[in-house]
Amino acid sequence: MIGLTYASVPLYRMFCQATGFGGTVQQGKTVEEKLREREQNHDAALEKAAAEREITVSFNADVSDGMPWKFVPTQRSVSLRPGQSTLAFYTAHNLSDKAITGVSTYNVAPQQAGVYFNKIQCFCFEEQKLRPGEKIDMPVFFYVDPEFATDPRMKDVRHLTLSYTFFKDPGWDFAAMDTLPLHVLQKILSLIPFSRHKTARENANEVA
Repeated sequence: MIGLTYASVPLYRMFCQATGFGGTVQQGKTVEEKLREREQNHDAALEKAAAEREITVSFNADVSDGMPWKFVPTQRSVSLRPGQSTLAFYTAHNLSDKAITGVSTYNVAPQQAGVYFNKIQCFCFEEQKLRPGEKIDMPVFFYVDPEFATDPRMKDVRHLTLSYTFFKDPGWDFAAMDTLPLHVLQKILSLIPFSRHKTARENANEVA
């Protein structure tokens, strides 16, 4: 798998949220706003279509080169219906003898389904510090918009994959990048080198 270096994670986050690139949910209405609209403008036909549509969401976990963590989904997949809130967990284990801080990116496949994927609670783009040998469970609380069930482009889509990749945090400050215009972020992204990152299993085998 080809992935970003950690240096590009903050840029990747802002670029993806602004454009929907990589299956990342675009910024716009918040989850709370969407749920409130559903309550205020009940659409019986839409809810019926959603109730009759079942999809499977699989979970994937990767770590970047040099990240001494074992990172795996607690469950491989779940079956759900659009509009149904679902809770899943990932487990991260620091295999080293030093405290390590990591940050994760995520994407949804197929890419065009990302616009319908809503994370109510998530650990992505947030620093996670693990002490030597520490293991933690991290929740992902999400739902897929009911509109997924009526979008002609999603007609044959019955399987989604939610993937996370953890990168080691070098302690750099990227706060100033939040003010950069999108076209500037795109230009910077085009100049950043990409590197291969390993799956959690590959990295764990090396540490072992």
